[in-house]
Amino acid sequence: MNKLWILLLLLAPAPGLAQTRADSTLIGRILVAEDRRDSTDAALAEGMRHGDARVRLIAGRALGRIRDPLFAARDSLPPVAAPPAWPEPAWRLRYRALAARRADCGALRAALEDGAWQVRLRAAGLAEAPCGADSALVRVLSGWVDALPRDTRRRAAGGVSWHAGAHAELALARIAPDRARARLGGLATHPDWHVRLYAARAAAVLADTPRLRTLARDRDGNVQEAAIDALSKLVGHGADDVYLAALRGDQAQAVRAAAIALKGSPVPAARAAVETAFARWVRRANASERDVRVALLDALGRPASDDRPPPPRFDLPADAVALALGREVRVRMTMSPDAGGGSFVVRMRGDVAPIMAARVLALVREGYYDDGSWHRVEPDFVIQGGGPGTNEYVGHPRYLRDELGTVAHPRGTVGMSTRGHDSGDAQWFINLKDNPRLVRDYTVFAEVVEGIAVVDRILEGDVVASARVEPAAR
Repeated sequence: MNKLWILLLLLAPAPGLAQTRADSTLIGRILVAEDRRDSTDAALAEGMRHGDARVRLIAGRALGRIRDPLFAARDSLPPVAAPPAWPEPAWRLRYRALAARRADCGALRAALEDGAWQVRLRAAGLAEAPCGADSALVRVLSGWVDALPRDTRRRAAGGVSWHAGAHAELALARIAPDRARARLGGLATHPDWHVRLYAARAAAVLADTPRLRTLARDRDGNVQEAAIDALSKLVGHGADDVYLAALRGDQAQAVRAAAIALKGSPVPAARAAVETAFARWVRRANASERDVRVALLDALGRPASDDRPPPPRFDLPADAVALALGREVRVRMTMSPDAGGGSFVVRMRGDVAPIMAARVLALVREGYYDDGSWHRVEPDFVIQGGGPGTNEYVGHPRYLRDELGTVAHPRGTVGMSTRGHDSGDAQWFINLKDNPRLVRDYTVFAEVVEGIAVVDRILEGDVVASARVEPAAR
């Protein structure tokens, strides 16, 4: 079938694609049919008969995506332009090498002095109980905690703010519990919620249930979630009063954790409270909050199929046809000065995902991504974030459809976060290394074309000051 597509392209007429208004209108109709998953739409058959091979390609691709959720036939499409090839930063090799030396406390101690903070934090994260006998290692980590600033703005590119002290406290909880306990109170009341989040994680290791009960009522939902998860493991239904209080909140991650913890609760009022919470979260009508609703349903003993998320958006975004026809559009992501500053540029891949790319562009123009943070940072995998939420469980109210293509998620490509097939939540993830296993399930809608070094130095919690469409090249 691959040869057939190539033959069709070779036989295509020489003039540019779809230069008439009628052709552009037809492509728009094809894209709408694909988005609606409507294989009976007459635009698809019309597109397959079109005299231009590229129109036939768009129509054939649409049919493939409609008929097969995983679009297995996409490998038969002609090759698309490869994303830029970005070299790895030198520190990532040292980062990877630590996994094999996690039992070598001397190697971890040396890594705590590495020139890249990603490597230092990785070493802290790998340290386990036997390293408590390494007084020099414990001394370094204790120093990180003691130097933790109240003002956590990260002014220097390549530096850290709260990260060192917070990661060190969690490491000390594993290897030097007495030192961790002596410092936990200051972290648990720190003004930066990221620090309190790590305090909750450290309290979980230390089995400090009084501290966890306090943190479970924190004003930030991420802190609540970590404390509730820990309490559930440590005392089970002995903290149902805490879970019921969290259930009344409006932060998705905390309510989800509370629902999971309440499953099987012996408290008579628990079921009614969960039913009330489920009704309230249904009324919010946010498709990407499905994980919360499913957790509430599970606590009620009901199947996930009882959740009826709002339908995906079916309007044709303004830029979709132009992107499908090859228009190049770039977006500059400028990092906050408090997160080290700098910027990077992504180019939309309308050749593989025109509808998704156009929807993201519309959100960019609305300012949706301004002041959003990268809440998930895995330096040898991906960074993820974007939009008003700071967690995995909040995203755009209407799902974005998958547009699975032939780009195999190499380093620097930008994909759409999902909760399963056709459930894009408008959060971005950027591949920090080649991740071919993601091609089966995640749409690539853009690629980094400038500033990969800025992407590589992003740390957990770093904020995007602005996302702006770049002026068209003249």
